[in-house]
Amino acid sequence: MQKQGLTVLKALQVGDWRMKLSAIIMGSSQLLHGQVLKGIWFLAVEISFFTWFLMRGIKSLNYLLTLGTHKQGFVFDKKLGINILQQGDNSMLLLLFGIATILVVSIFLYQYWVNLKSARTLLEFDLNHSKVPNLKEDLAKLLDSKLHILLMSIPMIGVLAFTILPLIYMISIAFTNYDHNHLPPKNLFTWVGFENFGNVLSGDVAGTFFPLLGWTLVWAVMATATSFLFGVLLAMLINAKGIKGKKVYRTLFILTMAVPQFITLLIMNNLLNDSGMVNTMLMNWHLISHPIPFLTDGTLAKVTVIVVNMWIGIPATMLVTTGILQNLSQDQVEAAEIDGANKFQIFRDLTFPQILFVMAPSLIQQFIGNINNFNVIYLLTSGGPMNSNYYNAGDTDLLVTWLYKLTIDSADYNLASVIGILIFTLSAIFSLFAYKRVNKMSNLG
Repeated sequence: MQKQGLTVLKALQVGDWRMKLSAIIMGSSQLLHGQVLKGIWFLAVEISFFTWFLMRGIKSLNYLLTLGTHKQGFVFDKKLGINILQQGDNSMLLLLFGIATILVVSIFLYQYWVNLKSARTLLEFDLNHSKVPNLKEDLAKLLDSKLHILLMSIPMIGVLAFTILPLIYMISIAFTNYDHNHLPPKNLFTWVGFENFGNVLSGDVAGTFFPLLGWTLVWAVMATATSFLFGVLLAMLINAKGIKGKKVYRTLFILTMAVPQFITLLIMNNLLNDSGMVNTMLMNWHLISHPIPFLTDGTLAKVTVIVVNMWIGIPATMLVTTGILQNLSQDQVEAAEIDGANKFQIFRDLTFPQILFVMAPSLIQQFIGNINNFNVIYLLTSGGPMNSNYYNAGDTDLLVTWLYKLTIDSADYNLASVIGILIFTLSAIFSLFAYKRVNKMSNLG
């Protein structure tokens, strides 16, 4: 009777002394079964980890709890007879090293679990009286059925080091008082729990957060809707029967996409400012007596950024819509015409629903992108005009540009981290809801 399907815990209970020893000394079961290379690897991992953990890891975890206790300052040197600068703890580095320590411990625990699973497999070979794979067979398996694990190991290390670690670090800052009053290395910062979230949602900063949240949502909806609707309308006009030079029109609009976005926005900024070409020409033609505050009046600046964004967004939507129109079934259109439907009815009830269905995932992506659309706002208005009722923000600032200002201008990293978490939460909730609705539409279709 074959003994298969043992769990690791069950294997530890019913296994022999080699299985139990592997729970204490990693790689022991592999070494005793002749798998020398694998055994040496697990044993080296354990020795290296505990050596490092006893020398540095425990200290890093302890500092993670306090984020430092010794401030930088001047102390009197008796030998020199003067005050000298004494370095203190750097809370920023202590937080980073503490998080890195947790990740290293997690990696070790994973390796420990892999060691136990390998020992469990060897136990099953013993119970089934099967031959234990040698090094050549293990390498062949690694290059065949486990090739994906081998190939993904190096990218995963990169993801941990350059994505997961910074992400956890930035999230952790939201729970500290790391602001302009607690900048390391001169000053220490400490854990404050959810105090920053309370400050943003109901405290002093709430008077800035909620107006900017409202404008961010209005901007995202308007920027997405205008680019989509006018892009569809433009595609319909260009692809209409009887229109000559369709390729020329498409090429002209594609040229707007060929120009880098930041160049277009900076040119628009120069054209529309109070002393720009647009105001200068209108005043020279005596159509206005004073410059129109396209970028310096709060309400008009919001309208301006939406209109300028259309110049950037419409051509992309036009191209996608053109591809959809060229692949739509003409049989349905001809049947609708035979039934007496006019062009508007065909567009409303047949063409537009199919375009919307195909472009729904793209529209969701555009909406999320517009919530985080830093370039258009910052390069066109820099978030201005400044509003004295806001905390370090202007009338056209989105949450993402406000986050940038909190980081660069005022060094309020804790508030910026909170804003980043809230933006991510908002985007994630909308994406999940929207994609769920799209899936329902697909199932109904």
